[in-house]
Amino acid sequence: MGVVSAAADTPETTGTTGLDDAAGFVESLMDTDLYSIGAYFCDRHPELVDEVVQRGSEIESEGLSAWSGREGIEVEEAFGMLLTGLAVRYYKAVTG
Repeated sequence: MGVVSAAADTPETTGTTGLDDAAGFVESLMDTDLYSIGAYFCDRHPELVDEVVQRGSEIESEGLSAWSGREGIEVEEAFGMLLTGLAVRYYKAVTG
């Protein structure tokens, strides 16, 4: 049995830096369904981005059932708004 040195996986020995790791991590965030939903919505409906984020925040604060009841819409539709709002926020957070 061989012993693996702790230095074997350091940035100095692999040729990577903390910046490379950070860039790779941020790039991996772009490879998600939530990112894709947010990107699609922002591209197709840029005029609605602020509204969908605001509604999503309201749903988070009030709760799904309470918000949908107040608005007079089905819980499933409210959930779609919540998910879209989260996706847009996620996309904007990743892309800046």
